[in-house]
Amino acid sequence: MKRAAVFFDRDGTINSDEGLYYVYRPEDFHFNPGVVDGIRRLNEAGFLVFVVTNQGGVAKGLYTEAQVDALHDYMLAELDKGGAHVDRVYYCPHHESVAPCRCRKPSPYFIELAMRQFNVDTGAACLIGDSPRDMEAAAAAGITGILVPKNSDLTPVIDRILNSG
Repeated sequence: MKRAAVFFDRDGTINSDEGLYYVYRPEDFHFNPGVVDGIRRLNEAGFLVFVVTNQGGVAKGLYTEAQVDALHDYMLAELDKGGAHVDRVYYCPHHESVAPCRCRKPSPYFIELAMRQFNVDTGAACLIGDSPRDMEAAAAAGITGILVPKNSDLTPVIDRILNSG
């Protein structure tokens, strides 16, 4: 049976990146308003939830994949405290200034991978993101893109998703 899903960009969408170009330390990670409650509500409604994020600072040598993994562990633990969970986090450690890759958004690679791995219904899937790159990735994967202002409250967007079904 095909499942509905919501894909989230990370920096600027799930967490605030105000004043930071890269967020890779737990002490710099702060959820944007509405995220924890919104993901919990999506979980309760039966949606799969994924994070798809570019982490080009790894390729640039600014931080390591181990630091990205540790931050994601922290994020998932904090979500768990709020009764929410993410089904999988996908991240691209590459950057086009270092070398090309197939997984960096706007490539739909990770969205398409998740859709195959988790039997996602393309017609019942969307990506919430704060950049044109996110919207390009959604369009390339054949899902709805929802552009939100950077570091904004996601409650109205989650409400629309939950009320549209």
